Parts: sequence; C-alpha cells; structure tokens
Amino acid sequence: MATTTISAMPPGAWLALGALLLPLVTLRFRPVLLLGLPLVTLWLVWTLPDGSSPVLPMFDYQLVLVESDSLGRLFGIIFSLMAVAGGLFALRQKSTVELVAATVYAGGAVGVALAGDLVTLFVFWEIMALASTTVLISAGGARAVHAAMRYFFVHIFGGSLLMAGIVMNLANTGSLAVEGLDASTLGGGLILAGVLLNAAAPPLSAWLADAYPEASYSGMVTLSAFTTKAAVYVLIRAFPGTEILIAVGLFMIFYGIIYALLENDMRRILAYSIVNQVGFMVTGVGIGTEMALNGAAAHAFTHIIYKALLLMSAGSVLYQTGKRKCTDLGGLFQSMPVTMVCGVIGALSISSFPLTSGFVSKSMIGQAAADEHLMITWFLLWAASAGVFLHAGIKFPWFVFFQKDSGLRPPDPPWHMQAAMIFFAALCIGLGVWPQPLYALLPEPVQYVPYTVPHVVNMLQLLLFSGLAFFLMLPMMKRSLTITLDFDWVYRALGPRVTERTAASVAAINRRWQAVGRRRIDGVFDFLTRHMGPNSVAAQTPDSSLMVLLVVALLGVLLYLRFFVS
Repeated sequence: MATTTISAMPPGAWLALGALLLPLVTLRFRPVLLLGLPLVTLWLVWTLPDGSSPVLPMFDYQLVLVESDSLGRLFGIIFSLMAVAGGLFALRQKSTVELVAATVYAGGAVGVALAGDLVTLFVFWEIMALASTTVLISAGGARAVHAAMRYFFVHIFGGSLLMAGIVMNLANTGSLAVEGLDASTLGGGLILAGVLLNAAAPPLSAWLADAYPEASYSGMVTLSAFTTKAAVYVLIRAFPGTEILIAVGLFMIFYGIIYALLENDMRRILAYSIVNQVGFMVTGVGIGTEMALNGAAAHAFTHIIYKALLLMSAGSVLYQTGKRKCTDLGGLFQSMPVTMVCGVIGALSISSFPLTSGFVSKSMIGQAAADEHLMITWFLLWAASAGVFLHAGIKFPWFVFFQKDSGLRPPDPPWHMQAAMIFFAALCIGLGVWPQPLYALLPEPVQYVPYTVPHVVNMLQLLLFSGLAFFLMLPMMKRSLTITLDFDWVYRALGPRVTERTAASVAAINRRWQAVGRRRIDGVFDFLTRHMGPNSVAAQTPDSSLMVLLVVALLGVLLYLRFFVS
C-alpha cells in the first residue's frame, strides 16, 4: 500500500508540501527537515520504476501525475541533489521565507521532470514561477523587490503562452501528451515560445541577469538550478530535432559570452554564463540525434553542479565581504583558500577542462554536430568553448581571487557552506574522472568515449591559447564602474520614458480639447441666454392687442382650410 501511495503521489509534491513545515519546527530541528526532505525525495525518484502512476480523471481527460523513465529520472535526481546541496549551503539562512520558497521551488522542478501530461506540467511550472519570485523577494530591499516584480511579470507572460499553447494543442489533437509536440502548429509554437522564455532565450533573456544577482547569497545558488534546466528538460522531451533551436542556442551562447566579458559584477558574470551554457543544451536539442540529446541531458546535469559551485563561491565572497563588483575584490586567495579552490574547480569544469565534469558532457554536443556534418555549428561550438574559458574559466576567478590585492582579508565562510562547496567540487572531479555512472543515467545508450588523445590534446590547446589571449589582453579585460545595457532596457528605461511622454501628450491633448469644449459650451449658453433668457424678447410680456390680432389670424386660417381646402 505504501508503494502505491508513493507512486501515485508526485515526489516533488512531497518536497513542496514538506517545505511548509519549516516555519513550524524549532531552529534545532530545521536542518534535519531542510536536508531530510530532499534526501527522501532523491530516494523516491531514484527508486521509481519505469511506468506511469494511476490516472486522475479530469472532465473528459486523464491526468498522469507521475510518469517515470530514464530522462525524467535523470532530471529528478539532479534537481533533488541540488536541493540537498542548496539546503546545506543555506543552512544558517535567517530568512525562513527563502528556505520555504527554495524548497517548494525544488519540489516544483521535480514535479515538472516527472509530469506525465501537459496540465500537470503546467501546474508545477507555475509553482516554480511563484516560488522563485518569493526567493527573490525574500532577499529584501527595493532592488530585489523591483527585480522580482519584473521577473514575475515576464514569467506570467511565459506561463500565459504555455497555457494558451496547451489549450490550442488539446483542441487540435485531443492529447495532453508531453512528447512529440509539433512546433509548426500554433499550439505547439506557443508552447515552444513559453518554454524558451524560461530557458532565457532571446529576446527576453535579460530577465535572468536582471533578477538572479539581486537574490541573497544563497538564493541565487538555488535560482541557477531549476527554471532554465526544467525548460531544457521540456525541450528534450517535447521538441527534439526542431532545427530552429540550433540557431536560438548559438545566439544564446555568444550573447552570454559577450555580456559576461563586459560585466563588472561577479554574479552578473555568472548569470550571463548560465544563458551561455543553456545555449549549448538548446543547440543539442535542435540537432536532435541520440548523441546530441544525451549531450544536452548530460550537460544539464553537470551544469547544475558546477554552476552552483561557482555561485556558492561567489555567494561565499558576498557573504564574507558584502561586495560583488570585480573592481572591489582581489587577493582573496590569501584568506579564503577553500572558497578559491572550489571556485577554480567550478571554473575549470565550466570550461570543459579534462578530468572535470564539463569535459565529459559538453563535448558530446560538439561531436553530435560533427557526426551530422553541421560544420558551421561545430566550429561555432568550439569557438564558444574558448569564450567560456575567457569569461568564466579565467575572468571570474582571476578578478575575484587573484588580481591586485584589494586589502580584504575575510576568512572562509562557515563550515556548512564549505561542506556544500567541497561536495559539489568532488562531484565535478569525480564525474570528470569516472563518467560512466552519469552515462548510465542518460536516456539513450552511450557509445561516446571522451578521453581520446585527439580530443584531450585539442581541448588543452584551445584552453591554453584562450588563457594566453586573456593575459595578453588583460588591460582591455580590466573592468570599470560601468553597467551593461541589455534588451531589458526596452522595458526598464525606454518603456517608462515612452509611457511618460505618451501620458504627457495625452494630457496636453485632453486639456486642449477641454478648453475647446468649454468655449463651445459657453457659446451655446450665451446664445440661449440672449434668445431665451430673462432679458430676451421671448421672455417679455406680450401686448393684448397683439394677442387679439394673432387669434383672429389663426381663426382666419382655420376657416380658410375648412371651407375652401376641403
């Protein structure tokens, strides 16, 4: 009976509902709940057999709350694992609201990964949107609240696209299945647009770099893991081989690189890097072969780990110094050695350095492009790997830990934050050295061998020459106290200006027409007053002789009509 209950209840729902107990328990017991809930969820996901849960009737349709297969299990495992590490990192977070929202957020992501129909997926999708907004708001301060509101409205728009697409797809096909949607139909196209918005695809990709860096030191770690990767999961599930995704993904890759190179804020650098890395996954989905889809799924798995590690490193610096701009930092390797080492491991992993997790996942996407003879795509992916090493592999650790001494001497963060970083750093190295456990979780059989002499040599050459270019161009790489303008300038700056000027113009036109209207109305009243007022001719008492004459005239008219006309 217990097994039936678990199989019918989405594991993500247990995590989300259990999070509501966090405010009710004592501070001493809270860590047990914060770590225990995702561990239980991880076990539930790991032990789920392939198949579907009992259906839930809704009107004329059947909802499948849980559908387990290798792809859903892979994403459910990494989402649960991220919830464990994120909870450990945030163990002393004072904001109970953030802890609850972050745990609910993770539960929503697990629910998306195991949803067996579009309605269930949409429900967990919106839970994620609400919970992630709450994570942002819980950071406090005007900047966080304003960023959260912009984030919320963007995702409400994306959710509306998704819901409209689901309704249209249901009307056209009568199916709520997540698999094999057709992007060329209106319903499928709207679903694809809603999912791509969550993946931070253009043109609304700026929401990510706008919102995530305003979260708390622990909040951004959580935010980095779920929304974009849940979108990648849906793309793999619903739109494999949709060719437009190749172009979208390549645009995201270079967009993220350029803006990350321009940034001065260490957390905005890593935020743009998320867009860049998700671009690799979207490109893999667009290629659509077994190798490419395996690469997209594997890269999503490893990306969650090394990106969280990088953001834990940045969050530790923010927690210990209160500073986030590269121009205010430097020389921290002297007093924060654990944070520095973990940050460097994350930087090497995101750069696909041999013996790290990124090396065994990202290269599968490039190999898939080569196998399909997509040479331009292959070349751009290799060029982008050099750009990734420039902005995330070198720029972030160099300016934060190694550039000229800032004079700051903060110690490493508390033990639980160090433990979370060490745990993910070990996973980055472990998966890089021994990728077989990861490959065994992938949806398709893996024939790929990452450690070949040509692959290792080519990657080392690419990375070493990229490093040389960075240090040769170091004077150009030094940041100043500037900000970067992104597409969000349209609705953050241009939109308010246009609105203000439009409102001023409308107000001026309104005042002009009111003045014209008043003059016209005053003219009418003047006319009526002259001709119908108390001093007008119509208001005078008539003479009696005139009235007799008028009566005689009327009588004459009547007599004429009576005797001569009839």
